[in-house]
Amino acid sequence: MTTKFSKSTLWFLGGAFLVYAVLEILLSTGVLNSFWNTIIRIGGVMAIVSIGLNLIYGFNGQFSLGQWGFYAIGAYAAADVTYRWQINKSADGMVVLLLATVLSGIAILWLRKKLAGVRGLDPLSAFTIYLASTIILSFIAWWIGTAITPFVTNALNLLPAPVAMQLVFVVGVVFSSILAAEVSFLFGLPILSLGSDYFGIATLGFSIIIKILLDNSDTLLGFTEMKGARGMVGIPKETSLFWVFFFLIIVIVITRNLLRSSYGRAVISVREDEIAAKAMGIDIAEYKILAFVLGSFFAGLAGGLYAHINGFLHPNTFNFIKSFDPMIIIVFGGLGSISGTVFAAFAWALILEGVLRLFLPQGFETWRFVVYPILLLITMLLRPKGIFGDFEIPFLRQVLPPVRQKSETPANDSPVEARS
Repeated sequence: MTTKFSKSTLWFLGGAFLVYAVLEILLSTGVLNSFWNTIIRIGGVMAIVSIGLNLIYGFNGQFSLGQWGFYAIGAYAAADVTYRWQINKSADGMVVLLLATVLSGIAILWLRKKLAGVRGLDPLSAFTIYLASTIILSFIAWWIGTAITPFVTNALNLLPAPVAMQLVFVVGVVFSSILAAEVSFLFGLPILSLGSDYFGIATLGFSIIIKILLDNSDTLLGFTEMKGARGMVGIPKETSLFWVFFFLIIVIVITRNLLRSSYGRAVISVREDEIAAKAMGIDIAEYKILAFVLGSFFAGLAGGLYAHINGFLHPNTFNFIKSFDPMIIIVFGGLGSISGTVFAAFAWALILEGVLRLFLPQGFETWRFVVYPILLLITMLLRPKGIFGDFEIPFLRQVLPPVRQKSETPANDSPVEARS
């Protein structure tokens, strides 16, 4: 069976590969130094987390300020996995995270199927059941993980050191994303019934809670390697340009395919009019949770990649002021536009962290936080819908069904008359 790619798909994949190849050549020849390499990777990471928020807010209409909290969960979870392997020479972090997310995921899926048939179950009661089962299974995962960690560690030591490090890194990044998605599911159960404004306040509170927990991660949570408010150091710098582009393409393709499916059309219908969508038989809560969980998964993925760029994490990186960055990016690029989000994310990194930092006079570097909002304000005045508005590149553009041709038979003619 052969798979036939459309012309737009070939153009997209070819263009993405060409951009990646050009950047690799410029970096390897020294035309772009390590500073610009870091800026480009940060731009790719911001594109991933912003696409997740665009899915929640731009396509589903849920005003969320909690994206940065899930970004932090992904960052610290992935960093803890690779730190334990790099410094402690142990796979215990990877094994426990993998078992905990897999067991919790299976339990959530099973409970969701069983609880769907229970009539009159309110969201808080469902949340309690999900939370209790997740906590119990996490302890079971820790108990099993401590028993099998020596075997996994010995198996990884049989591999070449770079290969083992890359394997631990990829597993850590992927399963930290799943952890962020599962936390978002638990958190979303009781609050997704709130109105958009109240939902935004609740998610902002979640981000603040996560930041406070990270400030006390060494004492309150018991993760001494995270060092709490002092910041976590010693994280392997494994996020290469290849991994950023690879995961960015995966996220774009997943989002595009979702929005083209019946699930995606239901997600968008909730944004347009919840009452009309419900009247058409669409489960509002189901599609809100779908968009929220998938968007949070992307945030966790971006966080895991970010943690391994500079090799250092600090809770202040995830404060509530920084949580507005993805929101600014999706509004700047265009709500409901994947193309605009990717463009705005790279523009945000290149202008704010690159061009303005380099070209402002010495001692005036912090003025970039004044210049950038002015540029944003001018853009909003001239382009209220964002730079791209509703525009998408052909690969991402919605394919509408052909318009049905009107019958030439007059409406008032009977079938008998039409046949005669």
